[in-house]
Amino acid sequence: MTLLITVFAAIITTVIWYMSSQRKTLRLGTLALMYWGASIMWFVDAVFEFIELRDEFFAPSQADMINDSYLGFCVVALGLIIWLAIVLIKDPKGVVRQALTDKNT
Repeated sequence: MTLLITVFAAIITTVIWYMSSQRKTLRLGTLALMYWGASIMWFVDAVFEFIELRDEFFAPSQADMINDSYLGFCVVALGLIIWLAIVLIKDPKGVVRQALTDKNT
Protein backbone atom coordinates (compact mmCIF):
# COMPACT_ATOMS: atom_id res chain seq x y z
CA MET A 1 0.00 0.00 0.00
CA THR A 2 2.87 2.40 0.67
CA LEU A 3 4.13 1.89 -2.87
CA LEU A 4 0.67 2.40 -4.34
CA ILE A 5 -0.04 5.56 -2.34
CA THR A 6 3.31 7.18 -3.13
CA VAL A 7 3.07 6.28 -6.83
CA PHE A 8 -0.38 7.89 -7.01
CA ALA A 9 0.97 10.98 -5.22
CA ALA A 10 3.91 11.10 -7.64
CA ILE A 11 1.67 10.77 -10.70
CA ILE A 12 -0.78 13.41 -9.48
CA THR A 13 2.02 15.81 -8.58
CA THR A 14 3.73 15.25 -11.94
CA VAL A 15 0.49 15.97 -13.82
CA ILE A 16 -0.02 19.16 -11.78
CA TRP A 17 3.62 20.12 -12.43
CA TYR A 18 3.20 19.53 -16.17
CA MET A 19 -0.03 21.53 -16.44
CA SER A 20 0.90 24.43 -14.14
CA SER A 21 2.34 27.65 -15.52
CA GLN A 22 3.84 28.49 -12.09
CA ARG A 23 5.78 25.26 -11.68
CA LYS A 24 9.13 27.01 -11.11
CA THR A 25 7.89 29.59 -8.63
CA LEU A 26 5.94 27.02 -6.60
CA ARG A 27 8.74 24.42 -6.83
CA LEU A 28 6.37 21.66 -7.90
CA GLY A 29 9.27 19.75 -9.43
CA THR A 30 10.81 19.37 -5.99
CA LEU A 31 7.59 17.86 -4.65
CA ALA A 32 7.29 15.51 -7.63
CA LEU A 33 10.90 14.37 -7.23
CA MET A 34 10.36 13.68 -3.52
CA TYR A 35 7.37 11.47 -4.32
CA TRP A 36 9.14 9.68 -7.18
CA GLY A 37 12.12 9.05 -4.89
CA ALA A 38 9.82 7.61 -2.23
CA SER A 39 8.13 5.46 -4.89
CA ILE A 40 11.46 4.05 -6.02
CA MET A 41 12.41 3.36 -2.40
CA TRP A 42 9.15 1.48 -1.75
CA PHE A 43 9.51 -0.42 -5.06
CA VAL A 44 12.95 -1.68 -4.04
CA ASP A 45 11.52 -2.61 -0.64
CA ALA A 46 8.68 -4.52 -2.33
CA VAL A 47 11.12 -6.42 -4.57
CA PHE A 48 13.20 -7.56 -1.61
CA GLU A 49 10.08 -8.43 0.37
CA PHE A 50 8.80 -10.49 -2.57
CA ILE A 51 12.12 -12.34 -2.80
CA GLU A 52 11.86 -13.15 0.89
CA LEU A 53 8.16 -14.07 1.13
CA ARG A 54 7.24 -15.31 -2.38
CA ASP A 55 3.55 -16.39 -2.33
CA GLU A 56 2.84 -14.81 1.06
CA PHE A 57 3.66 -11.42 -0.46
CA PHE A 58 0.34 -11.41 -2.34
CA ALA A 59 -1.79 -12.24 0.72
CA PRO A 60 -1.02 -9.65 3.40
CA SER A 61 -3.05 -9.54 6.57
CA GLN A 62 -5.55 -6.76 7.12
CA ALA A 63 -3.45 -5.30 9.92
CA ASP A 64 -0.40 -5.14 7.63
CA MET A 65 -2.42 -3.37 4.96
CA ILE A 66 -3.73 -0.81 7.45
CA ASN A 67 -0.22 -0.19 8.78
CA ASP A 68 1.17 0.17 5.26
CA SER A 69 -1.64 2.56 4.31
CA TYR A 70 -0.99 4.67 7.37
CA LEU A 71 2.73 4.76 6.56
CA GLY A 72 1.99 5.72 2.95
CA PHE A 73 -0.25 8.61 3.96
CA CYS A 74 2.36 9.74 6.51
CA VAL A 75 5.03 9.78 3.78
CA VAL A 76 2.77 11.86 1.51
CA ALA A 77 1.98 14.26 4.36
CA LEU A 78 5.67 14.58 5.28
CA GLY A 79 6.50 15.34 1.65
CA LEU A 80 3.86 18.09 1.64
CA ILE A 81 5.21 19.54 4.90
CA ILE A 82 8.78 19.61 3.57
CA TRP A 83 7.61 21.16 0.29
CA LEU A 84 5.58 23.78 2.15
CA ALA A 85 8.60 24.66 4.31
CA ILE A 86 10.74 25.04 1.18
CA VAL A 87 8.16 27.30 -0.47
CA LEU A 88 7.78 29.43 2.68
CA ILE A 89 11.54 29.77 3.15
CA LYS A 90 12.23 30.61 -0.51
CA ASP A 91 9.13 32.86 -0.62
CA PRO A 92 9.04 33.21 -4.43
CA LYS A 93 6.26 35.81 -4.48
CA GLY A 94 7.50 37.77 -1.44
CA VAL A 95 4.27 37.27 0.51
CA VAL A 96 5.91 36.15 3.76
CA ARG A 97 8.54 38.89 3.57
CA GLN A 98 5.87 41.52 3.00
CA ALA A 99 3.71 40.19 5.87
CA LEU A 100 6.69 40.27 8.25
CA THR A 101 7.78 43.78 7.28
CA ASP A 102 4.31 45.31 7.06
CA LYS A 103 3.82 47.63 10.05
CA ASN A 104 0.03 47.94 9.67
CA THR A 105 -0.82 44.38 10.72
